[in-house]
Amino acid sequence: MIDPVVGPDFVRAHPERVLLADVRYYLDGRSGRAAYEGGHLPGAIFVDVDTDLAAHAGPAEGRHPLPTPEAFAERMAALGLSDDTIVIAYDDAGGVMAARLVWMLRATGHDAALLDGGLHAYAEKLETTTPPRAPGVFEARPWPSERLADIEDATRAEFVVLDARQPERFRGETEPIDPRAGHIPGARSLPTRENVDATGLFLPPAELRDRFLAAGVTDGATVVSYCGSGVTACHNLLALERAGFAPGKLYPGSWSQYSATDRPAATGA
Repeated sequence: MIDPVVGPDFVRAHPERVLLADVRYYLDGRSGRAAYEGGHLPGAIFVDVDTDLAAHAGPAEGRHPLPTPEAFAERMAALGLSDDTIVIAYDDAGGVMAARLVWMLRATGHDAALLDGGLHAYAEKLETTTPPRAPGVFEARPWPSERLADIEDATRAEFVVLDARQPERFRGETEPIDPRAGHIPGARSLPTRENVDATGLFLPPAELRDRFLAAGVTDGATVVSYCGSGVTACHNLLALERAGFAPGKLYPGSWSQYSATDRPAATGA
């Protein structure tokens, strides 16, 4: 499988098999699709987090539960992906949104990676239209149980549980979206947006490894990653792999599910 993060040179070296995917998504009410239509990388398709990468849900499942394997395969095929397509995904936020698509594809054995630097990685002029792709042939594959965590796993003391949200949400100082403020007791704060530098480029593997070690991750540890709804948590899982650790587990329900229960919440650092 290809590295979880690649640069523009990789895209240029594989023009026949690579498909760029624009996965811009915003929590402030802006439209990712409108941003895509206003200008995207040449040939890129648009992938919608809400409709392509998540099932419809209620509080019991969290805001972005994983779709069924069949629904995911149907959406990917409709977008023009086939099993042998190499997907390179990007956004305009260091990959924290696009990571959801990359993780879903890699977890089911497909070649996919984040484009280092995202939307601004290319010097080429942006496009405002892209011809539709013919439907692909994309096999439905089960979500691997060893790559998933549930609400019980997210509270296990023997697991290293990482919270990918911004520090102020982890500490419970603010909660703009979910029912309660705070974090899962025992979780450690590892803001996913700090996996990249000020220009949106990923930190080198050695620096990422130091970040994870400081958060309590060791070789052989079982790592569970969560965020608000299982989207940006995927970025930490890709960074974990880039840093040379074994794959971790995604808790898809994340804080949006946990905070809707009567389980205890922690605040502070």
